[in-house]
Amino acid sequence: MSLYCCAGSTETDLSAQQLQELLVESLGKLGPRKSVLAVPPDQSREHSRAGDLARYAWQHYGNSLKAVLPAIGTHTPMRPGQIAHMFGDMPLELFKVHNWRTDIETLGELPAECIREQSEGKLNYTWPAQVNRLISQGGFDLILSIGQVVPHEVIGMANHAKNILIGTGGREGINRSHYLGAVYGMERIMGRAKNPVRSVINLACERFLRHLPIVYVQTVVGRGQNGGLAVRGLFIGDDFECFLRAAELSLKVNFEMVDEPIKKAVVYLDSKEFHSTWIGNKAVYRTRMALADGAELIILAPGVREFGEDKGIDALIRKYGYRGTPNTLKAVKENADLAADLSAAAHLIHGSSEGRFKITWCPAELSREEIEGVGFAYGDLKAMTRRYDPLKLRHGYNRLGGEEIFFVANPGLGLWAHRSRFESATPADAAVAAGHAR
Repeated sequence: MSLYCCAGSTETDLSAQQLQELLVESLGKLGPRKSVLAVPPDQSREHSRAGDLARYAWQHYGNSLKAVLPAIGTHTPMRPGQIAHMFGDMPLELFKVHNWRTDIETLGELPAECIREQSEGKLNYTWPAQVNRLISQGGFDLILSIGQVVPHEVIGMANHAKNILIGTGGREGINRSHYLGAVYGMERIMGRAKNPVRSVINLACERFLRHLPIVYVQTVVGRGQNGGLAVRGLFIGDDFECFLRAAELSLKVNFEMVDEPIKKAVVYLDSKEFHSTWIGNKAVYRTRMALADGAELIILAPGVREFGEDKGIDALIRKYGYRGTPNTLKAVKENADLAADLSAAAHLIHGSSEGRFKITWCPAELSREEIEGVGFAYGDLKAMTRRYDPLKLRHGYNRLGGEEIFFVANPGLGLWAHRSRFESATPADAAVAAGHAR
């Protein structure tokens, strides 16, 4: 097991050339490879720089890079224009589509006792380790799992084996892992590298993925001084150490502790990246621990046109809505359709304010009736954008016409919290989180 690259700090700003040089140097340590598969995220993680890194790998390996499998999980497959935008001149025929319902192989199963223990007795089901058959049966001598380590609502800190077991996973694996995180408690998980969902993924990785030639290529990306993005770190390895190093840096770069609970927050969702509430609810996940009781969260969403990326999940969101944990757990018990799609149930919990603050969605292509029908407040996008112009706001606190708002230009880049929201965490976890906050 090896750590091939460990480069970065809170002040580092890796250029494109530096990224390419570090990647090529690391790949050189692996020796020649004849058949390579790249597994990057989709356009919803464009800022990860995974598109550039996949292209650099293709340029390095040439015809030996045989395929690219975007780890889309339950997201909509990438369109040709999105592929060209994110991956540049890589040949379109290299790209394969992951179908989470049909394209999978179950490599093994963790027993129900494991999930019962990790869920503190709340759940009692097995967990299947599922991957796309291209990964398990493709005969590749190198699988490059490429992505970004950043705070995450389901697994605490995104990436490493999650990119494989969830990003290219199957229906049951995705459903049950997401539900475990939701039932355990999102606010007990976010920003923590050690948590029940990560423990399950790690155990499955150790038991069922060790025979696969997976090397993890992970970035840490934050805001630069000029308001743009800065790659703060690059970590490459075939073991868990590269993830832990990246997670440690990510907590310093991506986690922001606010001085006082925020009374009004405005979050902007770039139309190139966010097309659904399924992804766009990052605006809720990532800011909820910073919001005061009775606060308002305004989400400007010029590209959002649907609730779920998957038609079946979209229908479930419309049917049951974002109505809080008790209502969702009750609906799971009483309704077979929701019980059969636990990732949708988990998402409904994640996207609710639990009645603690108001969520005002301002989408481009969803009507007032649709937004209010799932439990959100509706805001007119044009009117709200005139009032809270994202081109004129700076990150953090802004004063407009006598009111103070907290502006987030991209919720995918961070996690925001107030110290009081860590009361449900263990003292050790709270201390770690507070120590890494800035």
